[in-house]
Amino acid sequence: MHSTTRIILFLSLILLVSSCKTSEKVLYLQDVKVDTPEKIENSQVIKIEPKDMLSIVVSSSDPAVAKIFNLPVSATQAGTDRAGYGNYLLGYVVDNEGYIDFPILGKIKASGLSRWQLQEQITQALAEKKMLTDGLVTVEFMNFKVSILGEVTNPGTYTINSDKVTVLEAIAMAKDLTIFGERDHVYVIREEDGQRKSYQLDLRSADIFKSPAYYLKQNDVVYVQPNSVRAGQSTINQNAMKSVSLWISIASLLTSIGVLVVNIAKKD
Repeated sequence: MHSTTRIILFLSLILLVSSCKTSEKVLYLQDVKVDTPEKIENSQVIKIEPKDMLSIVVSSSDPAVAKIFNLPVSATQAGTDRAGYGNYLLGYVVDNEGYIDFPILGKIKASGLSRWQLQEQITQALAEKKMLTDGLVTVEFMNFKVSILGEVTNPGTYTINSDKVTVLEAIAMAKDLTIFGERDHVYVIREEDGQRKSYQLDLRSADIFKSPAYYLKQNDVVYVQPNSVRAGQSTINQNAMKSVSLWISIASLLTSIGVLVVNIAKKD
């Protein structure tokens, strides 16, 4: 019986070590300092960039004045996913030099500003021209979106309605990583200043907060790399076959261990 006990203890130890290794691969922010305030680094409010589309609405007690500055409402827009979905406001497109062409005021430099800063700039300019003394200017992003691909539950392109979004928030929108997603191989692909940059993030480490890609920007792509198990499954049929093969292998291993334990017990 002593041999049987030793075998059982040995197998239990293997399962325990395996469980610990699995936790190290899956758990997020393993080295975060609990209850310890830390300075927030790289906090970013989304800035306007060339090719952004902006909704700029001017409100006034005099509708005739406001109408001068507000773009018309359109029912459809050919070639876009908005077509056939009802009325919506047309937007101001930021050109390659970072300018928008605004009624009365003409060319306005928008690139590099937050939407709040652009609101204030337009409001002041209209007040100086005595065109709008009691009005309100509202600026919103119309095409702020990020795409999330790879080993997440719901991959896709998501529209962002706030002024900033983190990679953790984006992953939450996609309903978290699957169990096959590599927590230390999450990539953010970004195009800015005429260049494409890729950042690798490790969700297991608190160092993610220091990354320039922790706060996402317009049109960022987040890609979660699959682990070796998922990477080896190239088709649905192969997935099914490999799953069956895996369980058969496990059953065979357990049967062999069972036979070994019984034989040793008989000898004792």
